[in-house]
Amino acid sequence: MRPLRHAYIFVLECVIGFDRNFITDRSAVSTNIASSLRFIIIIFPISEEISFYLDSVGLTATADSIIASSSSGITMSVIQSDCKHPERCVIGHPFNPPHMIPLVEVVGGNKTSPEAIQQAMAFYAAIGKKPINLRKELPGHAANRLQAALYREVVYLIEQGILSVEDADAAVSWGPGLRWGVMGPSLLWHLGGGEGGIRHFMEHLMDPLAAMMKTLGNPELTSELKQTITQGVLREAGDRSVEQLTQEESEMLLGLLRLRAGSGRM
Repeated sequence: MRPLRHAYIFVLECVIGFDRNFITDRSAVSTNIASSLRFIIIIFPISEEISFYLDSVGLTATADSIIASSSSGITMSVIQSDCKHPERCVIGHPFNPPHMIPLVEVVGGNKTSPEAIQQAMAFYAAIGKKPINLRKELPGHAANRLQAALYREVVYLIEQGILSVEDADAAVSWGPGLRWGVMGPSLLWHLGGGEGGIRHFMEHLMDPLAAMMKTLGNPELTSELKQTITQGVLREAGDRSVEQLTQEESEMLLGLLRLRAGSGRM
């Protein structure tokens, strides 16, 4: 059988690699991995064989173990369709870079039990993550879709010649992006409503915002536009390597996370 070379089981800080030849040996899985674990996170590339790996681990796990997949491209209802214990299977989707960003999106499939969702939420919270529960399945889950919605407008503004790549990035990172690192957009509209808060905002300011929403663009992502964005990003990066930019991002994220932890509002 073809090995799955980039498949892993993550349990807290324990990382165990396996391939399909290994996991087919149910006794080896039971002895080495799943028989003593209560919560198993499986991370592997998108594949039609995903149910096989999920089910293979599930068959050897303890009866009350929760099996979580990090998949963003395949919904849990599809993944669990051939599993023998689908009620124990959930999606636990982290946000990049996952070793730093607290967010984890938890979503069940059609056959996932409410108890499995509750246990997954409790597990991620217990290890310092910020889990959110998606009540319905949809491609890409929630955070990636929010990211895509914003970037669609960024690309539109670049396509229309309204902003350069550099200014579009500045508009986000030096404007609303700073506030979004502190509070979510709906809570910020509560502040935007002044003394009347969100009620005032909804009564007097939401309609103009809704009218603006109707003017948002839908760019045609041509090869020329891709090249324009690529050149703009390279200008913006300057002589900083990807590794250096990653280090800058990490340092700023750590500072923000410390501030948020200190406020007690994580």
